[in-house]
Amino acid sequence: MAPSTSSPLNLRQTPPISAEEFNELRRFIYDLAGIDIPERRKYLLENRLGPRLLDLGLRSYKEYALLLRHGPTKNEELKFFLSKITTNETSFFRDVKQLEVFEANVLKEVIREREQSEDKTMHIWSAGCSSGEEPYTLGIMLHEALRMSILGWKVRITANDLSPDMIAKAQDGLYGEHSLRTTSKDILNRYFTREPSGYRIHPKVKKLVSFSLINLNDKLALKRIPRSHIIFCRNVIIYFDDPMKQKVISGFYDNLLPGGYLVLGHSETIHKISRAFKPLIKPGGIVYRKDA
Repeated sequence: MAPSTSSPLNLRQTPPISAEEFNELRRFIYDLAGIDIPERRKYLLENRLGPRLLDLGLRSYKEYALLLRHGPTKNEELKFFLSKITTNETSFFRDVKQLEVFEANVLKEVIREREQSEDKTMHIWSAGCSSGEEPYTLGIMLHEALRMSILGWKVRITANDLSPDMIAKAQDGLYGEHSLRTTSKDILNRYFTREPSGYRIHPKVKKLVSFSLINLNDKLALKRIPRSHIIFCRNVIIYFDDPMKQKVISGFYDNLLPGGYLVLGHSETIHKISRAFKPLIKPGGIVYRKDA
């Protein structure tokens, strides 16, 4: 007897996603988080969500969409769903050249201005912090810049992400070698503790950072973030269409204190989105400043 060439669903065959189902989930994701998934990346939803459908015993993405909207476990499922639709590729000291531009032209300037005003407070917002490497990098940079004088400062780094899984990992503060691939041995020795399962961020850095969930599509949530001297939002707005970019950039502008700085990813630009910021173009990167 010849073997069957088909694989029934109960043998772990991932169900295909139809054009109608893709469009429905695409609209749901956009309404929920402002993330626009182009049609050419339909495979992404199949690869990331297909196994979940099998685990739940669902036979189609339409059934899964109904679960997300109306199911008795929709709140818990949304947490899983958000962790799967977001991209979380990051590392400590990512884009070193851009960080050098930030250190020389932004961080030192903000420190100087705060010292001159005799108000040694600084608030940095890391919007879209993924698993925490970026805000912890900023915390390390502050320690390096201020040294022992940091004890006389009131520094707060607010770090937010859409994914509950990423926030949980960031709060844990334990990282593997891949996350530290662009970190010098000197920094590694001074700001991390070696453990059997990885490297744990030092408490003196960890205490500077507070993590919580945020949806950048939620205007009210953005208003609850403390006013910032610096906002980091790198490699996030590339997933938004222009109306969503305008909404988010407007929220950043409102949050920044006069003279505050916005740092985007090295390949991201807002020159077609907003004229509210003054671009500071430096070799290795661009930063944006709100008028004082």
